[in-house]
Amino acid sequence: MSFRSAIPRFPRSEPKASGEVHQARSRASAPSRAPIVPRSRSKPSGERAQRALHLRGSIPRFPRSEPQASGDLHKAGFTLIEIMAVVLIIGLLTAVVGTAIFGQIDRARVTTAKTQMKNIEAALDFYRMDNGKYPTTEQGLDALVHQPSTEPVPRQYRREGYINGGKVPRDPWGATYEYQAPGERNTYGFDIWSFGADGQPGGKDVDADIGNWSEDDAN
Repeated sequence: MSFRSAIPRFPRSEPKASGEVHQARSRASAPSRAPIVPRSRSKPSGERAQRALHLRGSIPRFPRSEPQASGDLHKAGFTLIEIMAVVLIIGLLTAVVGTAIFGQIDRARVTTAKTQMKNIEAALDFYRMDNGKYPTTEQGLDALVHQPSTEPVPRQYRREGYINGGKVPRDPWGATYEYQAPGERNTYGFDIWSFGADGQPGGKDVDADIGNWSEDDAN
């Protein structure tokens, strides 16, 4: 027995076509995919179902309003006469309240004028203490904010003047205060006055003159 006959012989495999080789390689390289199992929807548990029913029952439900008949709508509304009566009452109340308010405003203006004149009087007193005398009628109240250049020229005039703000206030009706020194009613001092709401000498109530003199002197 020779050495060649002792070697086992295997059957030769036939060469595969190029297409079959490519398919075999693609199968070997492709990853294996697990089969897709459809998910089954789980039914809500008993506790969830009870909670949903509780929430649905807690939602308020409003009854539907039935349309009213034409007769009911007529009873619920107002007639033209009633509306006119209400408008008339409101107009009368507005007139009464408006008259009262205007009266309060006029009295407040009179009080404001008296307060302003008190402040001007205090400034004039400081002017006299510094310079020995009050400003003349010609120098006027402007001497309290600007140093006069006419005789008698003040020798100890304050640099900042005698009224804060550097301006003599006007009366509540927008007019300038009248000034006279020496005064007709205050012969040893000065007179300051406002002609009131009408801006004319004399008058009554809010039109009356307002001055730094007493009521007895005015009469």
